[in-house]
Amino acid sequence: MENIDSIAYKKAKSKVREIRGFYYNLMCYCIVIPILVYVNLTTMPEFHWFWFSLSGWGTALVFHGIGAFGYIPFVGKDWEDRKLKELMEKDRNNGHNG
Repeated sequence: MENIDSIAYKKAKSKVREIRGFYYNLMCYCIVIPILVYVNLTTMPEFHWFWFSLSGWGTALVFHGIGAFGYIPFVGKDWEDRKLKELMEKDRNNGHNG
């Protein structure tokens, strides 16, 4: 069985990867969207199709950030930790009863 420090390290490492992924996504968004706006306005200025990319990717980026930084308004800030402790306790209890 893994010790508490090992579990905490794996969880922290996973969180860091998630945050790094968000920043990578944000950087790509900040580079690609202006290019799409430029291409759209120079090739087809009568129809602004760049709004579809801007809003779609932007919405996904917001949800990515919410997940990466742990702000989930529907289940509370520390819901994941409470649920993890609850499941670990249930597993411990089932192990002693079996």
